[in-house]
Amino acid sequence: MSQIKADIKDISLAKKGRERIEWARENMPVLTSIGEEFRIRKPLEGVRIACCLHITSETANLLITLKQGGAKPFLCASNPLSTQDDIAASLLKDYKIPVFGIKGEDKKTYYAHLRTLLEQNPQITMDDGADLTSTLHFKEYLSLSEKVWGGTEETTTGVVRLRAMEARGVLRYPVIAVNNAKSKYLFDNRYGTGQSTIDGILRATNVLLAGSNFVVCGYGWCGKGLAMRAKGMGARVFVCEIDPLRALEAVMDGFYVLPLKEASKIGDIFITLTGDINVLREEHFLRMKDNVLVGNAGHFNCEIDLQALERLTVEKKRVRDFVQQYRLKNGKRINLLTEGRLVNLSAGEGHPAMVMDMSFANQALSVEFLLRERGRLNNKVYDVPAQIDERVARLKLKTMGVKIDSLTSEQREYLRSWEEGTR
Repeated sequence: MSQIKADIKDISLAKKGRERIEWARENMPVLTSIGEEFRIRKPLEGVRIACCLHITSETANLLITLKQGGAKPFLCASNPLSTQDDIAASLLKDYKIPVFGIKGEDKKTYYAHLRTLLEQNPQITMDDGADLTSTLHFKEYLSLSEKVWGGTEETTTGVVRLRAMEARGVLRYPVIAVNNAKSKYLFDNRYGTGQSTIDGILRATNVLLAGSNFVVCGYGWCGKGLAMRAKGMGARVFVCEIDPLRALEAVMDGFYVLPLKEASKIGDIFITLTGDINVLREEHFLRMKDNVLVGNAGHFNCEIDLQALERLTVEKKRVRDFVQQYRLKNGKRINLLTEGRLVNLSAGEGHPAMVMDMSFANQALSVEFLLRERGRLNNKVYDVPAQIDERVARLKLKTMGVKIDSLTSEQREYLRSWEEGTR
């Protein structure tokens, strides 16, 4: 009887996932159109693609698109808390796409799933954070990496790691930095991260943002989006930066800019989005007010010094599903959201489908580009070709019913001119 119940539960879970995948597809018209084109042309026929991505309804539609193009995709989670189990169940049962991931998996299981993916002998890698790519460069997998034709990388953190590998001369195959496409980072990173991080915070805490002191650590595109959305919710937004140009930009965007040591005394909510290590650490924890919220929207949970937080703690308890409360030796409480992992994906659903439509369209077209250019690219990190970036933007505008102007022949000639008398 227990087995029958388990089967019924799995079927119900898969059904829920399928409904969510179909709902997301309705809001991903660019990717859907590429999928329809792929289904006819089959440009990815027989290609094994190892995908290490957040297992969400939007990601599911990307893998379905790859499969429509003839590829053999298989998927594992790029973060232990970002897997949506109903989506994983549907991909397995309804779409016959192998998935290795479960929400809340421990570190050992996480890396076991990465290794399982590599054992499928991929020809293309698709990564989010570069864990899959870096693991493939370990000594034990070097023979496998020689068989990889190319890869793509979805996020800022991963691109930073890959460029470090390239600089050291250890990168063994070409990788397209999908994150660096303008049709990706100007929208996904800014509007996607901004909205989904607020959503994750609210789902985890149900806190009122209006009137709060909201500290944004890092003013890259993700930080810009979060600061904008927090301000829109009525919060007083404080930005902490190490880059003078970004700090100046934050000031002129209307935000308070100050060192983190000062912000730590007045903040009610702290969110890190830097991609670096130990942004919030002991010196900041000790200055914080009682009962503050601390979370992270960067890719890895290293942005918050969790070891230091543990050292300072005399009592720890779970107060909500995604909130762990630490009582410090000084009596003050710090509420850590989602274990310091991506709050927007751990407590929420992640970025809206409408914005992931462009990101994953870039992914699909970049894979096709890698196959078309196979053997002609060096072992380095490449930007998404400009023609792909522009195509995605034009397709998105078309699906939104937005038309734009084009240059006249006279205007084009004027822009090419330089001689005296032509201007």
